[in-house]
Amino acid sequence: MNPKVSVFIATSLDGFIARKDGTLDWLDAANANVPDGEDCGYQAFIETVDVLVMGRNTYEKVMTFGSWPYGNLPVVVLSRNPTTLSPPPADTVTYSDEMPKALCDRLSREGINHIYLDGGTTIQRFLSAGLVDELLITVIPILLGDGKPLFGQLPRDTALTCLNTKRFEFGFVQMHYRVEKDS
Repeated sequence: MNPKVSVFIATSLDGFIARKDGTLDWLDAANANVPDGEDCGYQAFIETVDVLVMGRNTYEKVMTFGSWPYGNLPVVVLSRNPTTLSPPPADTVTYSDEMPKALCDRLSREGINHIYLDGGTTIQRFLSAGLVDELLITVIPILLGDGKPLFGQLPRDTALTCLNTKRFEFGFVQMHYRVEKDS
C-alpha cells in the first residue's frame, strides 16, 4: 500500500505560489498580519508527516531562509543532478532522481506512511501520476497577476471533494480537499 501523499501550501488568490523569479515577498508581507502563535494548522499537519519530498528549486529557496525549518524530518530532494545543489544542512536530507511512482513505492517499502510534497513542479508531477491524496491550500488575499502557478496541465480531470474550509480573521482562507482516485 502506498503512503498517503499530501500537499500543504499557500497560493495567491489567482493561484501562484511565487513570483516568476521565485520571490515570496508577497507571502512574507501577508504573514506579517498573522497573529503570534497562529500557523494555520501547519504544526499539527507536520506532526503526521514521515518524510518531505521537494523539488530542487524549492530546496534552493529554502536554503536562503537562514535556518533549516524542518528539524530532523527526513527530506528527499528531487533532482536529476544533485551535485549542483547546495550542500545539505542536515544529515536528514537525501537526493533522488526517481519518478514519483518509483519514489512512493520505495518509501512505502521503507515504512513511510505519510509524504508531504512541496514545490510547484513536484506537486504537478505527483498529481499527473495520480499519487496525491489530499490538498491543503491556504489562499492569501492578493492577486499577483503572474508568477509560478501551483497547478499545471494534467493528463485528465482530477475530481476533488472538499473536506473543510476555514476562514481566518486575518483574511486567509484554507481549503482541504481529498483527491478522488480513478476506480
